[in-house]
Amino acid sequence: MTQRLQSLDMMRGVIMLLLAAESAHLYWSLDSLPSDGLWHTFMQQFFHHPWNGLRAWDLVQPAFMTIAGTAMYLSWKAKSEKGISWQQNFKHIAWRCGKLFIFGTALHCVYAGRLVWELWNVLTQLSVTTIIAYLIIRRSVVFQLVVSLLLLLATDSMYRFILLPGFEDAFTQGHNFGAYLDTVLMGKINPDGWVAVNCIPTAAHTIWGVLAGKLLTGPKTPLQKTGVLAIAGVVGLVAGFGLDAAGITPIIKRISTASFVLASGGWVMLIMALFYWLADVRGYVRYAWVATVAGMNAIFIYLFFETVGAQWLNPTTGVFVKGFTSMLGMPEEYREILSALTVLALEWGLCYWLYKRKIFFKL
Repeated sequence: MTQRLQSLDMMRGVIMLLLAAESAHLYWSLDSLPSDGLWHTFMQQFFHHPWNGLRAWDLVQPAFMTIAGTAMYLSWKAKSEKGISWQQNFKHIAWRCGKLFIFGTALHCVYAGRLVWELWNVLTQLSVTTIIAYLIIRRSVVFQLVVSLLLLLATDSMYRFILLPGFEDAFTQGHNFGAYLDTVLMGKINPDGWVAVNCIPTAAHTIWGVLAGKLLTGPKTPLQKTGVLAIAGVVGLVAGFGLDAAGITPIIKRISTASFVLASGGWVMLIMALFYWLADVRGYVRYAWVATVAGMNAIFIYLFFETVGAQWLNPTTGVFVKGFTSMLGMPEEYREILSALTVLALEWGLCYWLYKRKIFFKL
């Protein structure tokens, strides 16, 4: 019987709470506080790095991709034990990825307020990385590792060697192969530097998530499992930051360079090792439910944050919270923070309501 990993639920829940805080504009509100440079420097960790570098917020998407791979492996293993074949389950995976792709592209329409064709959303990316990881889920650890590294090498090579007029600067925003491919796929370039081809290198994160699931449900002792995750994390950090420091491949999340995937993957493995040790080994789960309730409906809650939350709940809550606190003379920056915290509480309340009633949306 496939064991349930409490660490996986906790880690996914923490990610969802962080995303909820972003959708409530909490980080923006806190960053707007009048303060010295130290506070601003700290708050910048909750925003993506503008180009060459790595911040804490840049780890959210890789962690999301990795956990998706781990959850997929656990689900596939459980179904295999019930006699469901890989081919039979593939139909379910393909249907789920189709829905993720539709939801991801639909979100861009919501953001734009009109019909658009854009492929930069994390759900759209996940729909591709999931298929890639599932296609090799039955293969050996070595095979999957090699494939993940070949994906990074292939993407890195495309940036270096496919040089076209106006797009011949491999690692320059808006002038790289990824930007060119976006003009072919969508007829436009993302103004913030994101590219759709990121789904290829970041598939490595999902594959590594599958391998983590295989490790954590395998025969090794808990200490050995923690050690393997930690070692993998250190190797990823050394490789990723080493490539950047040596001037070979810069760490750039917005085009998901090989060095970024390795470095971020290293951090994610270390975080996963910490959660596994605390939750599944040491049993420190007394307050785990606070995070877990936010991760049980991860995709549905994410869609809610990005649509109803951002489009309606945020401004509606602000009307009342900021309106009444303004009457009490509260400074504007603190009104913004209180409004964001109220929205976050309401969104977490929705998660808790669904959790207590065992309502799960299989998207």
